[in-house]
Amino acid sequence: MSKGHTIPILHLARLLLHRGMVVTLFTTTGNRHFIAESLADTSVSIIDICYPQNVPKIPPGVESTDRLPSMALFSPFCEATKLMQPELEKKLEVLVQVQPVSFMVSDGFLWWTLESATKFGFPRLVFTGMNTFASSISKAIAEDRLLDRAESDDELLTVTQFPWIKVTRSDFSSIPGPNDPSRELFMELAKTMSNSYGHIVNSFYELEKVFIDRWNSVGNQKIWCVGPLFLGAELEHVEPEPQKQPFWIQRLDEKLGQGCSVLYVAFGSQAEISPEQLQQIAIGLQESKANFLWVLKEKESESMDVEGFEERVSERGIVVKQWVDQRQILKHRSVQGFLT
Repeated sequence: MSKGHTIPILHLARLLLHRGMVVTLFTTTGNRHFIAESLADTSVSIIDICYPQNVPKIPPGVESTDRLPSMALFSPFCEATKLMQPELEKKLEVLVQVQPVSFMVSDGFLWWTLESATKFGFPRLVFTGMNTFASSISKAIAEDRLLDRAESDDELLTVTQFPWIKVTRSDFSSIPGPNDPSRELFMELAKTMSNSYGHIVNSFYELEKVFIDRWNSVGNQKIWCVGPLFLGAELEHVEPEPQKQPFWIQRLDEKLGQGCSVLYVAFGSQAEISPEQLQQIAIGLQESKANFLWVLKEKESESMDVEGFEERVSERGIVVKQWVDQRQILKHRSVQGFLT
């Protein structure tokens, strides 16, 4: 329930269709529109389940992490998904009577889906969107409790299982510390991931051979590389006519025609950028004299004078305050840099 996780899973759904499988996708009512629009040209069946109401600290209608007021609310948002389990299982019960289910693919953060898959007698495969390198290093430091040995956030620590790699505690700011209340949730996530049938990874073998071979040679779990998944989506992707393109793509086309390169600036839906940092980025972009396309979240745009800034850089830069197709921007020939 986060765009960075959802989009690769939609690409995976297309890949499974190409392989001749029947695909059913479960989502929440609030996320259905985005998913249905993305898969409108496919035969994927979509089944809704309701995200729980009246979750403490989570505003009504928030069903995706990009709409959370703060990422500090991620843990209660994630924990509340467990309340969807009974409804999921009721709808699974109907589904399995209509067609046989071979396996379930679910996001790593939906830990409770392992229990549901086990009840119905089919395997659960984990999908997180992470590559094998990131998963392997995270798993190695968790198993060896490496971060607990650090005396400071910047102390270099040798990863015991991969001794040529050194990390710091600040490299893993998303992993809760010993006294963090969300640590129990992360422990549960790790446990159900390791008890699942295996992992589907948005990567390819030749890129991460060392880490894939190591993972597949230790323990019972296997990793299957099925990526890069966005290439599967490219097979059916049809560019809209120029006059129907969003204004930022029209602007990139214009810069390309002028022989100018453009810097794309975006920090994703989850990174929290302070007003002071946003101000410094704005000064940097203004002083750099670079052409740029800056994607801001709505709450970020509220903390700075966007209109005044846009006026000062109108010849060179534009600010977009809505969701964009990042793949479309990154493959545009005018875009020669990515600040993230």
